[in-house]
Amino acid sequence: MRCYPTDSPQAAARIVALAALADGQLSRDELDHLERLGVHDQLGLTRADWHDVLHALCEDLLACTRLTWGDACSVDPLTLQHLLAEVHDPALRERVLALSLAAAEADEQVTDGEALVLAAAVERWGLQHRMFERTPLPAAA
Repeated sequence: MRCYPTDSPQAAARIVALAALADGQLSRDELDHLERLGVHDQLGLTRADWHDVLHALCEDLLACTRLTWGDACSVDPLTLQHLLAEVHDPALRERVLALSLAAAEADEQVTDGEALVLAAAVERWGLQHRMFERTPLPAAA
């Protein structure tokens, strides 16, 4: 798994992308929903950069020996913790969690794989209170 600088847009985007991919596929509903939210703008990326992060994550997942396959695609807990550790900024953590939740809910169901990514982020970042709030995401600039 490639490393990104701490609190970089790429590190944040990779977690959102992982939440979207955690059910084993990236559906058109998820992509469209993230596009409507302006995920790339909200994370400080161009649309092309966002797609580059998605592509790089897919490459890393395919190449990773710690990848587990079942009904869904997921990384092992240690790798997931490493990825989450690349985001320190509290405001960025909250934004990443909100976007990850939006990605997971885009197809109107949250799978076990998506729930694992969300729960790990909530636990690692101490954001348990955020799981019970419904704060609308700001519109893209």
